[in-house]
Amino acid sequence: MKLLLSTLLSVFLVSSTHSDWGQIGHRTVGLVAEQHLSKKAQKAVTQILQGEGLAYVSNYGDDIKSDARYNELYSWHYINLPADQRYGDQAPNPEGDVYTAINKCIEVLRNPDSSLEDQQFYLKLLVHFIGDLHQPMHVGRPEDRGGNDVELTWFGKKTNLHRIWDSDMIDSYQLSYSELAQHLPKLSTAEIRTIQNQPLLEWVNESQDLANQLYEDLPEGRSKEYRYRYRYFDTARLQLLKGGVRLAGVLNRIFR
Repeated sequence: MKLLLSTLLSVFLVSSTHSDWGQIGHRTVGLVAEQHLSKKAQKAVTQILQGEGLAYVSNYGDDIKSDARYNELYSWHYINLPADQRYGDQAPNPEGDVYTAINKCIEVLRNPDSSLEDQQFYLKLLVHFIGDLHQPMHVGRPEDRGGNDVELTWFGKKTNLHRIWDSDMIDSYQLSYSELAQHLPKLSTAEIRTIQNQPLLEWVNESQDLANQLYEDLPEGRSKEYRYRYRYFDTARLQLLKGGVRLAGVLNRIFR
């Protein structure tokens, strides 16, 4: 019994830190991506996932945190960087990070010799990790574990900066992921192409710049929480849209 309780506690601790968009956010990214897939990419995705959609598999990366076999992938969900350093200014985490994880997933999916099992596994992870990267606190600072240790309140409940961006702000609108996807910003074809053609490192820098801004503008006090949500929900919506559009762009290039 003690061993079981210890195991459950360790799972809880892992799943309660460095969480990401939450189920609604990740499914929104997956659904947006589905809407921007080419016909070839849609066919390949359907074959690999055997009919399951990108929105449906989008939380797989978090689901497997409860399985000790995948503990080595924990660091693949984020990059923690000092505020004044860019990715590449220091040695990368030898255990991996979200930048190297996305590249690994792409490598496997591009390899014609990859087994169907590997294609399924890494496609599910790719959906999740691209979503992760667009949650700005996944490029937060090492001293507070990406905002997890920045304790705040959100409409009377204890939370932290990371969790506000993970799910608190999105959940407070009480929209389903399909409703949220339907009400994301509208972009022109040219704007979508520009976003899709930006290199992966630029996605990292973009999230880091946003994270640095968020560290300087914390919601403290009920009136500020309302103002914070008003000010930043459009930013969250744009990040979800970019995540989905860029995921589709990556898949379209892989499955030409």
